[in-house]
Amino acid sequence: MNVRCIRAMVTGLLVIVSSTSRPGYAQTKPEPSLRDVLLEQWTDISEKVVKLAEEFPADKYDFKPVPEVRSFADQIRHVAFWNEFVEKSARGEKIDPAINELSRSEYPTKDKIVAALRASLRRATAELEKENAAPAARRAKLWVTFTEHSGEHYGQLVVYYRLNGIVPPASRGQ
Repeated sequence: MNVRCIRAMVTGLLVIVSSTSRPGYAQTKPEPSLRDVLLEQWTDISEKVVKLAEEFPADKYDFKPVPEVRSFADQIRHVAFWNEFVEKSARGEKIDPAINELSRSEYPTKDKIVAALRASLRRATAELEKENAAPAARRAKLWVTFTEHSGEHYGQLVVYYRLNGIVPPASRGQ
């Protein structure tokens, strides 16, 4: 054997030995399923919206940046309604989209609104967890659309925080 072949073999063996001797390196994680990716994104934005709802002061829940837009409370009731829409749509049930937000009279306080938001997310997430690893395109679109919807409202709610001189939870130092 020539020196070049021996070097190549030794280098190859060193690579194999070093890669298998590091814990977890030789074992690669399996590629996540579409359902798992959707679940991760849905959960991430949902937790951010819940955190905003929980931490915004109760005495500011009726705050509106300008008279023509929803109050903070209305925004959260709106997100909670659409979470219910997603949950019921995922189960094949019909829900009237014209409703557009939970009733102010049924959910008048911060505590009731936050509880409704959490419950709607819990039920919707349970439906997503039932999906098979590769949901049909129509069902995947449902989750993508409403993950984006929650992200849009998250951005709006951050503005409500800033206009009240409050640093949003995700912007605070660790």
